[in-house]
Amino acid sequence: MNQSWIDPVILSLGPLQVRWYSLMYVIGYVVGGLILKYLANKKFWPLGKEEIDKYITSLIIGMFLGARLFYVFFYNWDYYSENLLDIFSVWKGGLSFHGAVVGMCLATWRFARKHQLHFFQIADCMAVAGTPGLLFGRLGNFINGELYGRVTSSWVGIVFPEGGPFPRHPSQLYEGLLEGVVLFIILFAVHKRQRFYGVASAVFLLGYGVFRFLIEFFREPDSQLGYYFGLFTMGQILCFVMILGSFVMLMFARKIGIRNPLIPRSY
Repeated sequence: MNQSWIDPVILSLGPLQVRWYSLMYVIGYVVGGLILKYLANKKFWPLGKEEIDKYITSLIIGMFLGARLFYVFFYNWDYYSENLLDIFSVWKGGLSFHGAVVGMCLATWRFARKHQLHFFQIADCMAVAGTPGLLFGRLGNFINGELYGRVTSSWVGIVFPEGGPFPRHPSQLYEGLLEGVVLFIILFAVHKRQRFYGVASAVFLLGYGVFRFLIEFFREPDSQLGYYFGLFTMGQILCFVMILGSFVMLMFARKIGIRNPLIPRSY
């Protein structure tokens, strides 16, 4: 099967292009905003609905800065160290999801502090509401024909325009389903049953770390990095850090003990 028939550009108006990838991000944030409003109705979001748009704006800024800086320093510093001005050439691509998580966490910490709340009270909402966006982001990668998988002879193989003549795993779709659908279902169930804030955030780190670590065995590694220790990719190393961080976060959440308003105290 060849994916080259999918045009990544939806509409062109002179030099202006509307691309599927950008649209997927917009859809992801719209869906996330709707989920946050649902959480507000259920009293899990600790602020008024009028604060949701402000929070999403801060998330977008944090995500973009974190994703770009992580890619520059962790994935391609050899190039950018000699071409510093290209750090600002974001239209050429180059974003890291792990960096996006760090950027959104910093934005969440700042937002929570501004409203005199604990980080976990906002971060749990972000974990639940933001996870479906991973599905739309990976669909954008798939349409762009980027971040494709390794060569395969199985029936799922797709010949990507930039991936050479051989069929490859559609690893973007694997990630979208596991990280954006399965993980969301898990988190949605967890947030209604967790006794303390912080559990959903820890489960997100653990779930994403495990799913991404496994899928990386099907995904083509970054050409400029290759493998570490002859087997693991940079993405897997960062996922291992996320998995360790999830256990630290869970222990910290239990120690802090900020109760979930959805769970009665007698529970």
